[in-house]
Amino acid sequence: QVQLVESGGGLVQPGGSLRLSCAASGFSFSSYAMSWYRQAPGKGPELVSRINFGGGRTDYADTVKGRFTISRDNAKNTLYLQMNSLKPEDTALYYCAKLRSGSYAVSSTYDYRGQGTQVTVSS
Repeated sequence: QVQLVESGGGLVQPGGSLRLSCAASGFSFSSYAMSWYRQAPGKGPELVSRINFGGGRTDYADTVKGRFTISRDNAKNTLYLQMNSLKPEDTALYYCAKLRSGSYAVSSTYDYRGQGTQVTVSS
């Protein structure tokens, strides 16, 4: 069955960096677009970033543009999110999701998601 397992979260000071990983299994990872979402306490989910099946096309929420970078290694079935210049408002549960298509322009909805990894930005 489809499994998405995130790792790499933790406590970091403002201005610091973290790299999240999402290990995928149970489907043809290289055929599907992927995304990162986050959800802060008391708030709804926020789409952070998306990447097409081949990794050649990406987009970002305005709140993270220029600070976060999404990437994927299809040989390792792994999705990444490099987060730099972290701010307290980036504190949230981050989770990866498998989109229904190879292109997020075709379908931006997801059918599977992971449990998430907590990121806390605090001094």
